[in-house]
Amino acid sequence: MIKKLPDAEFEVMKIIWANTPPISSNTIMEQLGKEKEWKTPTAISLLLRLVERGFLRTEKNGKEREYYPIITREEYLKFETQNFIKIYHENSFASFVSTFYDNAKISGIDIEEIIKMVKEKGE
Repeated sequence: MIKKLPDAEFEVMKIIWANTPPISSNTIMEQLGKEKEWKTPTAISLLLRLVERGFLRTEKNGKEREYYPIITREEYLKFETQNFIKIYHENSFASFVSTFYDNAKISGIDIEEIIKMVKEKGE
């Protein structure tokens, strides 16, 4: 079962998802260092937590550790979106969409695409 990730772990997963597996710990550290300026022990701790939570698996390759995502970006975003709609919109997709529509953040073209997707899924 997927669980919500803390922001720091989500940042690590975004790097994992953006690369083709396996991704080495050195590559992760490089990319995290550029973005977050985290120290190596912090990144290693986050990677270990992600392995323990079932988001990653790891293998040793010589001196290097390699990481493989177990949960895809799409699976996680689906989980987060469904959870958000459940908590903040009482499981109402219409309520979710109307939030954007009421604030004029959704265009007529977006609405047409949403209607098309809903019709396709319903068939």
